[in-house]
Amino acid sequence: MARPWFVIAGGGTGGHLYPGLAVAQAIQNVQPDFEVTVFGTRRPIDHKLVSACAYELVQQSVQPFPAKFWRWPKFLLSWQQSVRAARGRFSERKPVAVLGLGGYAAGPPIVAAAKLGIPTALFNPDALPGRANRNLAPKVHCVFVQWHETVEHFPKVHEIKVTGCPIRPEFAAATRKAGSRAFKIDEDRPTLLITGASQGARSINAACMEMFDLWRVASQWQIIHLTGEADLETCRAKYKEAGVEARTLAYTDHMALAMASADIVVSRAGASTLAEITAMGIPAVLVPYPFDKKQHQLANAKILEESRAALVVQDKNNPKDNARRLRDALRDLMKSDLRRSKMAQASAALGRTHAAEDIASELIELAKRRT
Repeated sequence: MARPWFVIAGGGTGGHLYPGLAVAQAIQNVQPDFEVTVFGTRRPIDHKLVSACAYELVQQSVQPFPAKFWRWPKFLLSWQQSVRAARGRFSERKPVAVLGLGGYAAGPPIVAAAKLGIPTALFNPDALPGRANRNLAPKVHCVFVQWHETVEHFPKVHEIKVTGCPIRPEFAAATRKAGSRAFKIDEDRPTLLITGASQGARSINAACMEMFDLWRVASQWQIIHLTGEADLETCRAKYKEAGVEARTLAYTDHMALAMASADIVVSRAGASTLAEITAMGIPAVLVPYPFDKKQHQLANAKILEESRAALVVQDKNNPKDNARRLRDALRDLMKSDLRRSKMAQASAALGRTHAAEDIASELIELAKRRT
């Protein structure tokens, strides 16, 4: 007898994949016989993350929707090829459910599954839904969102549930002691984590290189700075030249341990990152990605700011200007244990540590109902 088959549709970034992989693991924890396939992209991050889970990866030919109209025919061809390929797989063997994770790679499997009557759902992590999820939402049986503020942006869906954003299980297990040991820092000293996500954030890095006056004054603080590969050597050299001790790394596979050791996080405002920060109840200074016309990260950050879980510094792409405003935000926060404690409580109040299990349960019930 064939094993039940669960399909994740989406990829291209860790922010898209991590929530779906967390849901898949939660499903397998309840029903270990479930088989999982990821219909993703040809980007290296998909292969890296999916192979680590030992799931099958289908690398779709579909491409991002291009802004230039003369590239639309190539996009349409890749879209049609991907829909046909997904429909062919699903006709041979029907999944019990297909979960779309947003982005261009989610579209073809969701469209193919909907045409075949297979149970479908979308997960939307951002406060403001992107174009792909807005277009796909009316086709699916249920939409899961991270925040209540998102519900109003999906007026034409069959069912919508506020679940939070699934995070990797290691975030629940990480401890300050283990994090301090992993990054070779003092468990008893306060720690500032600076991160620009997996590729780093040049504007955040540049601003931090203008803030050695603060780093020297706040010498009791330890710094873990994840710079991205491109800026690693430059940042490392400048910290050394300024006589400021910092653990500078291009990237870490142990973000849960890095956050567990942190008393403040300076970060972009990607939806998955904010889910991790709030699940661990960490005060944050958020510097949203500034070059998105829809300002999705700013909308995400505002939710934490309005709940007093974070401070928001808008990225003006000017190192000295960014440094001035980032310094103002951090100076008082690094001095005040009470303020950090209140922000930590507000952050933890937003966290939803069981989002993966909740979505997994809903998907299993959806599959039963539709069957």
